[in-house]
Amino acid sequence: MDRVIEKKYWNRKKILMITGIAAVLLLIGASVYLTSGKSKLNVESDRITISEIKEGPFQEFIPVNGVVLPVTTIYLDAMEGGRVEEKFVEDGAIMKKDQPILRLSNTDLELQLANQETQVFNVLTQMQISKNNSEQNSINRQNQDADVDNALKEAERLFNVNKKLYEKKAIGLQEFQSSQNLYEYQVRRKKLTEAIMKTDAVSMKQQVDQMGESYGQMKKTLALMQKKVGDLIVRAPVDGQLTSLDAEIGQNKNKGERLGQIDVTSGFKVRVDVDEHYISRVFNGLKGDALIAGKNYSLSIKKVYTQVTAGRFQVDMQFDDSIPSSIRRGQTLQIRLALSDERRALLLAKGGFYQQTGGNWIFKVNENGTVAYKIDIQLGSQNPDYYEVMQGLKPGDKVITSSYENYGTIQELVLKKGQ
Repeated sequence: MDRVIEKKYWNRKKILMITGIAAVLLLIGASVYLTSGKSKLNVESDRITISEIKEGPFQEFIPVNGVVLPVTTIYLDAMEGGRVEEKFVEDGAIMKKDQPILRLSNTDLELQLANQETQVFNVLTQMQISKNNSEQNSINRQNQDADVDNALKEAERLFNVNKKLYEKKAIGLQEFQSSQNLYEYQVRRKKLTEAIMKTDAVSMKQQVDQMGESYGQMKKTLALMQKKVGDLIVRAPVDGQLTSLDAEIGQNKNKGERLGQIDVTSGFKVRVDVDEHYISRVFNGLKGDALIAGKNYSLSIKKVYTQVTAGRFQVDMQFDDSIPSSIRRGQTLQIRLALSDERRALLLAKGGFYQQTGGNWIFKVNENGTVAYKIDIQLGSQNPDYYEVMQGLKPGDKVITSSYENYGTIQELVLKKGQ
């Protein structure tokens, strides 16, 4: 007798198919769960730097290096070219004003001086000769005038006598007219002599004045030549220390060539190099300070050189109060150049995090110190030690300030103590 075989509902094939579907659904669900949640990373707390946000005084400043220089430097250039014949002092000597430093020789210049002196002497001699001639001519004219005057008086006397005699019919007309003609001639002669003397006087004065002007000009030229020859002896223009002397006996120096410099040692200034990024924020009067021999000294900018070279420009700073007794020319100082006044602010310690975040976000540690999560922040000004926090943090908050280079897109850091 046949037996009905009961058909099984959960056969092997069906179980395998259901198991596969469930596995796929489970994998999809796990994937969705993992991608929809926050990515986390375990980090050992002793491998990171955690800093606390605090409120305190903040000042924006930049560290710069400066070189100590004399407050005034006067350069020594050769006023005239020549050969170095003699050195009176050596480099580094303390000089007094007008003290000789070295002597040059210039044969051409000395010959020009001799020629100019000869010309001046010749003009002076000619002036003396002209003066003597003028005086002699004046004497001759005066003698001639005296003769003319005497002849006029005699002609006038004779004319007056003959006139009276003629009126009395004591003499003839011919004799009277002769005396009258003589008198009139002497009158005209007197006038002519006076005119000649006046013209000679004016002419001689003009000649003497012209020669005087020529002599004066030549004397000025001579004085200039004497000064040029005198400049062959190079002297200290002010009291100070002679430095950078570049002259050896036998050397030829051209006109205008640099010979050395005089450093006025009454004070010092500091020549500072500043990055061109700050050129619009640096101006006269800006303050800075430097720690020298354990004491802090204040300085101010006195001059800004706006020319940019190799990405940097220079400023001159001077000490506000006392000058450190220990500083020397050429010494390098580290200066904190303030770009703002001191104010109260939230302070975030500087660290490597900024390279990855640009200051736009940071990992903030929770109160238990077990997790750090990403938050948005806004930073303001900075100095070598701190950033100024504008938004996103408050005093007492703790943040990770070490580098984020290995964190990628991680949203949370699970902080664990190292083994």
